[in-house]
Amino acid sequence: MTVPPITISHWLDNRRHVGSSADTADITNPSTGTVTGRVALATRDDAAEVITAAAAAFPGWRDTSLSKRTAVLFRFRELLNARKGELAAIITAEHGKVLDDALGEVSRGQEVVEFACGIAHLLKGGYTENASTNVDAHSVLQPIGPVAIISPFNFPAMVPLWFFPVAIAAGNTVILKPSEKDPSASLWLAELWKEAGLPDGVFNVLQGDKTAVDALLTDRAVKAISFVGSTPIAQYVYSTGTAAGKRVQALGGAKNHAIVLPDADLDLAADAIVGAAYGSAGERCMAISVAVAVGDIGDLLVDKLAARAAQIVPGDPTAGNEMGPLVTSAHRDRVVGYIAAGVDEGAKLVLDGRETSPLGDPKGYFVGPTLFDHVATDTSIYRDEIFGPVLAVVRVDTYDEALELVNSSEYGNGTAIFTNDGGAARRFTTEVEVGMVGVNVPIPVPMSYYSFGGWKSSLFGDSHAHGMEGVHFYTRTKAVTTRWLDPSHGGVNLGFPQND
Repeated sequence: MTVPPITISHWLDNRRHVGSSADTADITNPSTGTVTGRVALATRDDAAEVITAAAAAFPGWRDTSLSKRTAVLFRFRELLNARKGELAAIITAEHGKVLDDALGEVSRGQEVVEFACGIAHLLKGGYTENASTNVDAHSVLQPIGPVAIISPFNFPAMVPLWFFPVAIAAGNTVILKPSEKDPSASLWLAELWKEAGLPDGVFNVLQGDKTAVDALLTDRAVKAISFVGSTPIAQYVYSTGTAAGKRVQALGGAKNHAIVLPDADLDLAADAIVGAAYGSAGERCMAISVAVAVGDIGDLLVDKLAARAAQIVPGDPTAGNEMGPLVTSAHRDRVVGYIAAGVDEGAKLVLDGRETSPLGDPKGYFVGPTLFDHVATDTSIYRDEIFGPVLAVVRVDTYDEALELVNSSEYGNGTAIFTNDGGAARRFTTEVEVGMVGVNVPIPVPMSYYSFGGWKSSLFGDSHAHGMEGVHFYTRTKAVTTRWLDPSHGGVNLGFPQND
């Protein structure tokens, strides 16, 4: 029996909310091509209603004690830990990544929840007694108000979890605008917050497309925007949001290089690079998409990469396969177009993912691991963020040439170096112009108590995600100077205050 598509709605005041718009977008299971749901596309009126709910809830949540806020965080953490398998299954059904990968996504997001459970310690201000005679000074960190999170399709749980645990723990209210490609995780998270005891209006979900995004960027009731997506959209979000007086952290695209030095353990490097290039079908902002072979190791490295990649056959992500489909048919066609362009541009096609025979429904959006060698730096497969299972190998003679490749890229999200030379590794971590660096680690995603973010065109704004940068982004500092006067205060003094 065919199951009819479900309707995926908004969420406000701890309930599902249909909204006023009749416009919807189809949600598909990318491993079968079947339409499984229809997501509501918000109007400006729908957005205003959700924003109003978040604004109305802010004073009460701001004034809720740290002890009570943290108790809700701890309950949310326990519920997420107990039921994260449910969330992983939802992610797999709409995104297409394999179940183990989806479970890993949830686990990495949960680390930020655990970090936020310690918010009471992180919100401590400072105090100075007798800064001047009989004058005390102190500072406090206060929440900023309703904040919005605009998240991408590739991590429908982890990326929102980078932001909203810290924002909520700090006393803000949240509006999550998930990707319209895989929005169901957002409602599952909303239900979990309700079960954890979060008051009405503190966590809200606004489904939709550009109309919803523009409403969040321009409504002055929204005080801050956290965004993850492509660089052109990140630029738009940053410029539009800041023009409306908001704080904005907009994480953009990536073209992550892995440098392999001649002294590296090539088996270790090949294992790591293949995992980082083809995991989640390459749909990761931290995927390795360029391997830089230094010196005379190129042939051997390519042979090892090809041997490993050839063993990966995409298929049904629920059936124990290592790699699932791409998220939509349009994205699959885009990736296939880049493979054709790479051939036309003269790169050597070692493995052709267009020829894969998936272990699953042939109507799924599958592309197999693709490997190019002798890739020139003026080609589209080198320059552009393909966001698919396509790995380009570039050959250079020296470390300095490899470093220049990374530093001359417009992106600066993540990078890695494979070497057994500690001096070379230390030099690389110092000299490379990238926000996140791995040494013999192919996907250097920092722990929750460090910040996540790139440099150059991979970040617009001053603040990275989570860690203490997240705490600072979602709070404002207020400095207070206090004097309790005795009867002999001395009368009027028009001079500028002096510290005495």
